[in-house]
Amino acid sequence: MTWRPTTAALAGLCLALSAAPLSATAAASPRAADVSAHVALANPPGTPPGACPTGTGYGQPLPASSVTATKIQGGFSFLEGPVWIADGGYLLFSDMAAGTGPYNVQPSTIRRFTPPATFDTFIANAGSNGLALSADAQQLIAATHDQRTVSAYRLSDRARSTVAANYQGRAFNSPNDVAVRSDGVVYFTDPNFQRGNRPDQMSGRTSVFRASGGQVSLVDDGLRQPNGIALSPDGTTLYVGAYSENKIYKYAVQPDGSTGARSVFVNYVGGPDGGTIDCAGNVYWASGADSLIHVYSPAGAQLGTIRSGGTGTTNVAFGGPDRQTLFITSGPRNDSGLYSVRLNIPGYPY
Repeated sequence: MTWRPTTAALAGLCLALSAAPLSATAAASPRAADVSAHVALANPPGTPPGACPTGTGYGQPLPASSVTATKIQGGFSFLEGPVWIADGGYLLFSDMAAGTGPYNVQPSTIRRFTPPATFDTFIANAGSNGLALSADAQQLIAATHDQRTVSAYRLSDRARSTVAANYQGRAFNSPNDVAVRSDGVVYFTDPNFQRGNRPDQMSGRTSVFRASGGQVSLVDDGLRQPNGIALSPDGTTLYVGAYSENKIYKYAVQPDGSTGARSVFVNYVGGPDGGTIDCAGNVYWASGADSLIHVYSPAGAQLGTIRSGGTGTTNVAFGGPDRQTLFITSGPRNDSGLYSVRLNIPGYPY
């Protein structure tokens, strides 16, 4: 999400912190070969349970090189973080309003869309941006800028708990987007877009983190405004869009969840926001600048684009009974909308 508050920071709020660098110490491993002809495995380590069918070969993901999504409904404040809930057959997404209060923090409501045309409030005052599902699909994992944490909302009763509270005692900037491996490892980005006027405890760094077993580890603190984040179906590659660099990076992922050094996946034009992956490993990334979803093969070749809205395309998620409908959040502030388009390959619910 790239809606930056415009109110200047309050004077005297920054904390005096050590300038010691945050370091990640993981060895790189080679990236798997192009998997455009990927055959899906039963619950591979990157894919949420049930997201990808087994024993399936895939062709081209798009019905044409350029397709246009259909608007479902507009008039929202600013939409982000769609995630499909198969058990219930509905889509959840964050709706963020303008910043309020002395710290200029953006309120956020999690709304629900139940096809074909029903919208309601799922969690008021959720404080959320990007959303994903827990490994058991019973909890909503949310990047929550209201508390500068990553949270879990139990779907059954909306009870909230904390997944990642801080890093080495320092508050995050404003967690933005999340990806969850099928064994429960959570990866998330931490730009400063929703930090508002609260103190910077990260010494100016914007980073990518991993949370596992109650521990938070640094993936990378060298990116400028990391935004969207996604995992390949086989769990061996983590993708991160660096909004202020116009690049999508990739990291080799080890079985224990640790990551290797980053490399460039694509040099991207237009400010990469949220992204998702289909079951063949193709990568879908939203661009706020040109309002397109750019679609890439696992090798980084552009396969086509999807258009939705006139401006401000923020995020994407697969859904529907067979997960071949791509839901897109897109549009200007105060008239943000939800869009959808039918594609050839099923994919991630977030």
